[in-house]
Amino acid sequence: MATMNISRFKYTPVGAALINMVTALVVYMLSRVVFFLVNWSTFAPYMSWKLAGSMLHGGLVFDTSALLYINALYIALTLLPVPCKEKPGFYQGLKWLYVVTNSLGLAANLIDSVYVQYTGRRTTMSVFSEFAHEDNIASIIFGETCNHWYLLLVMVMMVAILWICFVKPREGVWGARWHYYVVQVVSMLVVAPAAIIGVRGSATAGTKPITINNANAFVNRPIEGTVVLNTPFTLIRSIGHKAFADPHYMPQEAMRRAFDPVVVPRPDGRSQARKNVVIFIVESMGKEYIGAYNRHLEGGRYKGYMPFVDSLVKRSLTFQYSYANGRKSMDAMPSVLSGLPMMVEPFFLTPATLNDVQGVPSMLKPLGYYSCFFHGGHNISMGFNAFARDIGYDRYVGLNEYCRSKNPAYHGMDDFDGKWAIYDEPFLQFMLDNVNQFRQPFVATVFTASSHEPFHIPDKYKGVFKEGKLPIYKSIGYTDMSLRRFFERASRQPWYRNTIFVLVADHASLSEHAEYKTDLGHYSVPIIFFTPDGSLKPALRTDVIAQQTDIMPTLMHLLGYDKPYVAFGCDLLSTPPRDTWAFNYNNGVFQYMRGDYMMQFDGQRVTAMYRFKTDPLLRHNLAGRVKEQAAMEVTLKALIQQYMQRMNHNELVVRRR
Repeated sequence: MATMNISRFKYTPVGAALINMVTALVVYMLSRVVFFLVNWSTFAPYMSWKLAGSMLHGGLVFDTSALLYINALYIALTLLPVPCKEKPGFYQGLKWLYVVTNSLGLAANLIDSVYVQYTGRRTTMSVFSEFAHEDNIASIIFGETCNHWYLLLVMVMMVAILWICFVKPREGVWGARWHYYVVQVVSMLVVAPAAIIGVRGSATAGTKPITINNANAFVNRPIEGTVVLNTPFTLIRSIGHKAFADPHYMPQEAMRRAFDPVVVPRPDGRSQARKNVVIFIVESMGKEYIGAYNRHLEGGRYKGYMPFVDSLVKRSLTFQYSYANGRKSMDAMPSVLSGLPMMVEPFFLTPATLNDVQGVPSMLKPLGYYSCFFHGGHNISMGFNAFARDIGYDRYVGLNEYCRSKNPAYHGMDDFDGKWAIYDEPFLQFMLDNVNQFRQPFVATVFTASSHEPFHIPDKYKGVFKEGKLPIYKSIGYTDMSLRRFFERASRQPWYRNTIFVLVADHASLSEHAEYKTDLGHYSVPIIFFTPDGSLKPALRTDVIAQQTDIMPTLMHLLGYDKPYVAFGCDLLSTPPRDTWAFNYNNGVFQYMRGDYMMQFDGQRVTAMYRFKTDPLLRHNLAGRVKEQAAMEVTLKALIQQYMQRMNHNELVVRRR
């Protein structure tokens, strides 16, 4: 009898909807398992049964919320109390609606199982702005699908489960019309509040609906929040999301005392006024790939994959503890050139791009500097062209200009890598041709591309560069060779010795060694200042913490700039080592490094403190047990509040009175 009742319930509209939602929940949980397995080396070393249970709990909460969002129309149509839907074909249409919408969500989950390796977070709606002007996205998606064909097979199997296991209500099962209306209306009255609770993630009165940041409550490290989350949820919850919300941590005067980003230069006679500046923002050049920073790896045998940069480090001022402020290419330009770290969302993708912004070229223009920005991609790629114009570059040179070159050494689109940009070797030589024609002093900046995934290199170099476990190694070796050829030829030019060279990565990338897979290791990049005339003493500083946003203040000091400006960074030449610091925003968590400690702060409370210099794997959480925590928390809160307020009120430049 019970079996008959259960069977009958299964074919009622509410019963069918419940079973189909459970099926979708199971399939989404399977996609989470795939996500975990694809990124095994990132998560497995830190896994425990307790953490796995917490992740499972969190995953169920976020999957339930996402699935209720995704299937809201399906559920409403299933329970709609109108007899006209009890006709042949209606529920077949609902089946298609259910399978298609849930399949799109699954596809997003599986895509992120690869994409998260480069971004460190689940995809949000900003991705559509990020790639809005890329005309090669279809080829990139096709290429990545081929590279990860096994995920396509997984996708087909999961969609098959959704299709095969779909349960359709029995048409007209309710009999008399009055009975039909009563049951349908009662079902909706019961399901609606249950669905609201599921979407909110809690039945507790007074709580706010769960957001992306709530994933950190179920994990030990911010990166682990990507396992708890699912991509449909992060896409949905980031629609219309305001990136810069003032947290109101403290009164204005207290905020200014704790942290003030207005830099007031104090010239000290070390000025290298009228020196040229050449800045290399090197795609994906993680610190892990350079042997000079990693003498301790593999029993002292590790050599890295960038021999030229290794040799340059020995002749440069550089830093053992240096970090990117973001995880995406578009995060780098504001950080390196304007002293603005990424916080919450990339600056390019927020309304703050309409703010007045200074940068290295606009600040040096009154001193007589000519400026040019180079990038071998399409001229509208990633928004680089627009930002370069905003911060005062006199000229932008990209793919269009390269293809118009009459020099027979360059072969137009034949030198295109097929995905992103002109290969680094010819483009850097093309850049050098242009630089040789500039009047001095000048600022030249280049954003390289060949070490970007999918890591293509020219056919003639296949098998030439050292390969290892990661596909990036051969392309980072190619970029290293391209830099060597640039410097070899540049060293014979009359402007060379009168130039300050800066090399920095836009962000780190794939990692092999454990210390580069941590919440801090993911941001470890080299920052290198090289002066051919030896005016900067070569040193590998271990007493300083450096970040991308320090580059602009340090250059301004070197070049004798004497007017106040806004920068969320330090002048590394005049700031006492104990006062240097670094910041990054890691998957909903603010990370702040100062002295010996790294603090993690979720916006409300300190969740972790690590002595990162002696605990590089970040295994020992000292939160609440070190005296430095209180002062660091106040400073970090003031930094966040300053950033949010200045973004919202267009206060990124110092107004002249």
